[in-house]
Amino acid sequence: MRFATWDDGGVITAGVVGEHGLHALPPDVTVLDLVRAGLPAALDIGLTALSATPVPLAEVRLLPPLQAPTVRDFVAFEEHVEGVRKAIDGVAGVPPEWYQAPTFYFTNPYALVGAHDDVAVPPGSQRFDFELEVAVVVGRDGASLTPEQAREAIFGYTVLNDWSARDLQAREMRVSLGPAKGKDSATTLGPWLVTADELEPYRDDEGFLALDMRVSVNGTEIGQDLLSNMGWPFEELIAYASRGTVVRAGDVLGSGTCGNGGCLAELWGTRGNAAPPPLQPGDVVDMTVEGIGTIRNRVVAGVDLPPVQPARQRSRDRTRRS
Repeated sequence: MRFATWDDGGVITAGVVGEHGLHALPPDVTVLDLVRAGLPAALDIGLTALSATPVPLAEVRLLPPLQAPTVRDFVAFEEHVEGVRKAIDGVAGVPPEWYQAPTFYFTNPYALVGAHDDVAVPPGSQRFDFELEVAVVVGRDGASLTPEQAREAIFGYTVLNDWSARDLQAREMRVSLGPAKGKDSATTLGPWLVTADELEPYRDDEGFLALDMRVSVNGTEIGQDLLSNMGWPFEELIAYASRGTVVRAGDVLGSGTCGNGGCLAELWGTRGNAAPPPLQPGDVVDMTVEGIGTIRNRVVAGVDLPPVQPARQRSRDRTRRS
């Protein structure tokens, strides 16, 4: 089943995606409410909603499927790490630490945008980039989950575009912290949330979801990969996120960017030049993941802000001056 959230003339509604359009859930019920209720209950509620009169998709604006309490983004594709490390840090190869455990950062849950929303270039960035990912949505609370428990806790999946200002990111990460403003301006989620049961037929013999992933800019395909090329399956990512702490229903965990052109920076690193060029206002980025759907965002000019002021040079005095 597929759950969506949409804006119809200022009225925000959650519902089920059907053959002929969108079927509304009862008023005031959100997709996050369904996730917290658990997958079996959500499927029952969704089946009932399918009897409602459908709203044509073309008549509404799709929003992110749910308002996620937290968004973690992993870096689970080895090929991506190799290319982007060269582009960002100028260093070849994959750091040995990458193989030891899944790595993630927390990104901005307030910057989630819908499947067809415009995306503004972050202030001060000249090297704007996309990142093709799949996100998993946790369906129940848990702490220090085993991978087996984590798989049972998966509610569903959606497409994620982790928009990235590569020049800001490169500066920030030289301080051995971040990314911060290089990543927090926008994250696309959509077009809807596909429940876990729908994607089980794509699971391969090693337990990975073998979904085809593709991205194009202005109609030209830039990258294609299989989701099954992740270094860890999603249950391992959830288990690691919950290690020594908690995850809660509705939390979103990104797979990290796929390889083979899942972002521009990977290609810049492997090719040694900025081709294809950074995204510019007017560019349209399409991402399609098999079994889930397509998101399409147009890049627009961002706000023009004054430069950030550098740190003041300070003394190392330990006493107040009189």
